Amino acid sequence: MWQRRAFLKAAGAGFAATLLPRQAEALEASELVFASAIQRTEGGYAAALVTEAGKLVSSVDLPDRGHDITFNRATGQAVVFARQPGTFAVVFDPSGKSSPQTLTSVDGRHFFGHGAFSPDGRLLYATENDFDNARGVIGLFDATDGYRRIGEFDTFGTGPHELLLTPDGSMLVIANGGIETHPDFGRAELNLDTMDPSVCFIDAKTGDLIGQLRLAAGLHQLSIRHMAFDAQQRVWFGCQYRGAGEDMPQLVGYATRNGDIRLVEMPPDTLGQLRNYVGSLVASADGGLIAVSSPEGNAVLTIDAATARVASITVLDDGCGIAPNGAGFLASSGQGVLIGVAGGAAAERRLGFGFDNHLRRFL
Repeated sequence: MWQRRAFLKAAGAGFAATLLPRQAEALEASELVFASAIQRTEGGYAAALVTEAGKLVSSVDLPDRGHDITFNRATGQAVVFARQPGTFAVVFDPSGKSSPQTLTSVDGRHFFGHGAFSPDGRLLYATENDFDNARGVIGLFDATDGYRRIGEFDTFGTGPHELLLTPDGSMLVIANGGIETHPDFGRAELNLDTMDPSVCFIDAKTGDLIGQLRLAAGLHQLSIRHMAFDAQQRVWFGCQYRGAGEDMPQLVGYATRNGDIRLVEMPPDTLGQLRNYVGSLVASADGGLIAVSSPEGNAVLTIDAATARVASITVLDDGCGIAPNGAGFLASSGQGVLIGVAGGAAAERRLGFGFDNHLRRFL
């Protein structure tokens, strides 16, 4: 989260000078700033900063559709990743002090849409596909040397999607979706009968596997995609089911470092609203609530992390992006809507562009 004063201090006069008067006014009046990849109504793609009140602060053009954004707490830079199977990531400076830098994936790899910085800001970790070998990797980029790619770690699975760093920076947690893809076949999923999703804990310095957790064998078509830490440092995850639509397995669960992994039980009517698809999952600022979105089901659910019971349901057409906001969350949609959820302090606003899958609060 960038508090308004902290954001303005970090951005400096140079950034403020680049804003139109209405943009500067929006930033000054707002307490929180969020970021998302967007799709412009007139065509084209960008990454945008918006206030909690729904005002556009600034944007940076993207060559194609973006997916998620990660922030470097040490430098204030941000990186937006291409949507799978994209081959670009754009580094940009929200302060406007430097021009955007486009990174291109190395031969034989493409990005999977997510990444994270080490706590000291020196390394960028990015989920990638070694597509000829159907192997997930984590690309390692030196943020102090022009984002030079300096190596990679194995994810010990196929189709890695989101990754997290433990708060102390010692471990990477990887959601291996288990789905094989190859850019020659676009976004086609090539191994639905033999999917092998998992959550892996990996040493962030050496790349060694610390532990790998799988759900029951009968749930091998439950692709694990997005994750967040709760107040107890359990790893909550959301899934997308690739089996028969009438199966309706549970879609949300949590894993622990001591080897426990389980799905939480949602009532059939509530589970049905997700339509076998979780598009995003985040934790509240205090880690007490977990928010889950389904653009397929036009719903955003919140779950009490302590009791694992559904706490609220919000209808939001094509809603997918979620970020902590006050006591609750701010949610975004492909129709350009921003709305507060479960105590999130924001009335519904409609912007002149569509939000992509993820909404991130500046840290």
